[in-house]
Amino acid sequence: MAPPTKPPTRNPDSDNATAPVSFPAAHLARAHTWLSSAAFVVALSLGLLYHYKKIVKNSVAGYPEEFFPSVSATIGDWPPERNLFQIIIAFTSGPRIALVLLEYLLHSRAWDSQFPAIICALGLLRTLSCGGWVYVTSSDDADVHDFCMIAYIVLNIPWMAGCVVCAPVQTRRRRIAVASAFFISLIPLVYFYLQHKIHRVPGAYTWYSFCEWALIAFDVLFDSFAEEEFKCANLQIFVGDSSMTAVKTVDEGVAPETTIKSKESVLAPTVAEKSGLELSSERNNYVSRFSFKLEIPSSWKPVISFVSSVYLSYIFWSIFTSLIPTLFYFSVWELGISGQELALLSTLSPIFLSIIPVLSWAKSRDGTMTLHVISLLGLAAFILDRPVHRLGVVFLASTAVVMKEATKWAAVDDVEYQSILTGLGLLLSSLSKHANHSNNPVWPFVNSESGGYNKTGIFLAVLAVYEHYVRKPATQGQPKKAKQNSKTPPPKITSPAGHWLTGAIPLGSLIFTLHSLLSDSSTLISWSWTGYLNSHPRGPIPHLHGSVTFIAQSIGLFLATTLISSASIDELAHPLWFFYGCAGAAVLYTYRNWLGYIGGLNLAIFVMSIIPIVLKRASAAAGDRGESTGKVYFTAMLVYCLLGLASIWTVAYAFVPGGVYLRERTDIVLVLQMACLSLAFKWPGLKIPTFAPQKNILPTALLSYSRITLACFSVASLLVTLYRTPAGFPQPFKPGPRIFNAGIWTVHFGMDNEGRDSQRLVRDVVRDMELDVIGLLETDLHRIVFGNRDLTRVLVEEMGYYVDVGPGVAEHTWGAVLLSKFPIVNSTHHLLPSPHGELAPAIEAVLDVFGTYVTVVVSHNGQEEDPLDRELQSTELARIMAASYPRPVLFLGYVVTKPHAPRPAPYEILVTDGKVYDIDQEDWDRWCEYIFYRGMYRTSYGRISRGKVTDTELQIGQFVLPPYGTNVTDESEAARYLRSYKEDLPEDHWFTMDYYEHNGGKHGHFYHVFGTPLYYKIPKDPLL
Repeated sequence: MAPPTKPPTRNPDSDNATAPVSFPAAHLARAHTWLSSAAFVVALSLGLLYHYKKIVKNSVAGYPEEFFPSVSATIGDWPPERNLFQIIIAFTSGPRIALVLLEYLLHSRAWDSQFPAIICALGLLRTLSCGGWVYVTSSDDADVHDFCMIAYIVLNIPWMAGCVVCAPVQTRRRRIAVASAFFISLIPLVYFYLQHKIHRVPGAYTWYSFCEWALIAFDVLFDSFAEEEFKCANLQIFVGDSSMTAVKTVDEGVAPETTIKSKESVLAPTVAEKSGLELSSERNNYVSRFSFKLEIPSSWKPVISFVSSVYLSYIFWSIFTSLIPTLFYFSVWELGISGQELALLSTLSPIFLSIIPVLSWAKSRDGTMTLHVISLLGLAAFILDRPVHRLGVVFLASTAVVMKEATKWAAVDDVEYQSILTGLGLLLSSLSKHANHSNNPVWPFVNSESGGYNKTGIFLAVLAVYEHYVRKPATQGQPKKAKQNSKTPPPKITSPAGHWLTGAIPLGSLIFTLHSLLSDSSTLISWSWTGYLNSHPRGPIPHLHGSVTFIAQSIGLFLATTLISSASIDELAHPLWFFYGCAGAAVLYTYRNWLGYIGGLNLAIFVMSIIPIVLKRASAAAGDRGESTGKVYFTAMLVYCLLGLASIWTVAYAFVPGGVYLRERTDIVLVLQMACLSLAFKWPGLKIPTFAPQKNILPTALLSYSRITLACFSVASLLVTLYRTPAGFPQPFKPGPRIFNAGIWTVHFGMDNEGRDSQRLVRDVVRDMELDVIGLLETDLHRIVFGNRDLTRVLVEEMGYYVDVGPGVAEHTWGAVLLSKFPIVNSTHHLLPSPHGELAPAIEAVLDVFGTYVTVVVSHNGQEEDPLDRELQSTELARIMAASYPRPVLFLGYVVTKPHAPRPAPYEILVTDGKVYDIDQEDWDRWCEYIFYRGMYRTSYGRISRGKVTDTELQIGQFVLPPYGTNVTDESEAARYLRSYKEDLPEDHWFTMDYYEHNGGKHGHFYHVFGTPLYYKIPKDPLL
């Protein structure tokens, strides 16, 4: 007989409690799907019905060229569709937030980490950004609308990736398919947007709109899969007394055993699934059904895999080196800390690898592909017009690409291969800059107008990513290694591993050294350049000898591959090799011209050769299973950031807190980076990991590919130099009548007002004005903050100029450049007295102008905040000009003074003590730029608006030089100010008519202040 059943205990407090009401959580997911779909369908239907021709019309064309509306025009321009859409979306907000929170509750049970919480936070931010572009339409505030839209798309990346990682097997395949479709749709979206926005192609916006609506459909479809996940978990929502359980995952009638089984099979991904290993036959069948496969001969596959891996390494360096110039644009405009500098923290993203599920995900195929896709967005950022939008996308891409690279570097069994790829990717980046006027063609701050080949780069990157996805995971792009005896143990560390900092710190210094010194082939030349002597350069010329730097880098990496093949790579960790590198660095810093450059070449060989050693040390420090990956590579990138900031402070000390301690102390930075590198070497008594010699550490085929690639790169650099070298010698624009034009322009570090490279914009104006002599200021770009660029390359290689790039990186100035159509006989670089402010550069050059020697001085001196500096600098410039008396003089400078300002202001000092004349002393509306002259006739003076090139105007002057051996006949004020109309002068003296404002100007520039160039007659009876 069964024992009596105990009657249920009555709770008196619950007599009046409301009976609990429950409903499946899947209903909320379904409500979200239907409401969000209804909002867009209703808006589109009403828009097509009531305002069809209005919503298809845009700034380029209307119906019939444009025949389908964009999402923004549909939901935001006209009532009643705008009103109904916003009402329905308001009803959607509740289920949407609930969906995000329920996903978190579901996933948190299967993941013993903070990963679901991070995804939940990102999902909530995604929801808020959605509200931003929905309720602030493009007609309300275009910038806010665009920012929220871009933020929504960007946040979709980690949201979709996190949902895929956490998804149960029932929905994971479909989530992957829809997420892939979402991101693939971005490619034609960007293409058609460019066709519409830049090329203004009628009809392109319609196709852009189709892609935009596709993104909406994929986005809603992706979130709809939550309904099935909630059903599988039997997730219920209970509404009742507060003492009752709010959320349960199973019915009370289900046995405990069933509950446990359900959680393991449905909710909890296995270790293999977390790591991306395809152990599920169902998953493999899915890949085989839906993957597009291109049949390639088997003998080609290792080569194609190697090429794609090199290109992906190139993409890493391209995105990595673009981050700081993209953010520093704001610092330059603010001349101080602007806040955008925090974007540098994206390079510290390896800290996320300290979370084991994130590390497992990053190592998996799905994780790797997700990071690849995010990095491609960094390339696509070039389509964005606003610098702050580009920075946001590049920040995200940099976060992903550094995480991805750290994960690859941490692979103990693959580190030699990854080290070679890292070096080859850097070389390819440097070669692409050498071939493209010192600009990386896929940088996001260049476009087709500024020398970019962004679409081509993205297309090749997509192919490389696709190849990486379809290749066999076991090979990772390598030819198969020779089979080894199964009894042979894997390579082991034969000495104690030492502290993990000995692996992290050298890696950070290595990355900084590669970036700051070797990411452009002409940076080392800039360190050693001092100008001309007896019509010949004293040292190497950037646009001619850059390929020599490239060859030295190739030799260093070739040495590493040779020692890897002979299992002797650890010999490069000998202290004697480190001393060799230190000697090269010391010679580079101490000496100039060819000797200093030779020191730099030896340093380049050393740094490239130790890439495998340093990466192996870091990989060993991370551990065989990668348990220390996060802290090792986070610390490495932290060292990189600190060294980068220190190198900036050596010249930007006047604008940053604490900068005075590193003022002009590049020697300290150089010593620090070499000291950090020293930890990778085998010092007596220091516990440094040493690897036992092992044959066949890399297959012969791979080493052959690497050496062939190095040879091809070296030959290509020489061919590029020959191709880019101008034919013949520079010739003045008007060689007959002894007329030459000169100009001074502060070009704001080669960044235009939209944050893009400005070399071609400068070229166009210089060509139109026919400037024979040009002074350019703020031109020292061979720093990581400016992308290690050479601002003179387009002018020199396309228009033919002699060039003196002025004081280089080691001189700690903002830079000055002299470009001349006339031979530079001698030039001297001056560092003007600067006890308080930043160090001011000046170039004193002697030009052979139509057979007459003319002294030209280009300077960037003086800040209003430092009156003593301005006085001392002006006194020195006046001394330089007076010392060449009575030789003709042309001064092109940035002075910061009012016209006719008395001492100690610079104007009177320069004019009186320097024995020169103002180009027009009656022009009272000046502050920064000035042109002074002596010993020649001034026939025209003009001021040209800045356009979008910079924040400073261009000042130009025209001069007529007396014949050799003669002087100006009358230098009285009356003779110098015989004003004239241009029609009274020969046409040789006219500046172009295209820049008159009433003609619309050209390239955004026009004659301003006077509305025309000012013209002057030459005194009677001159000797010409």
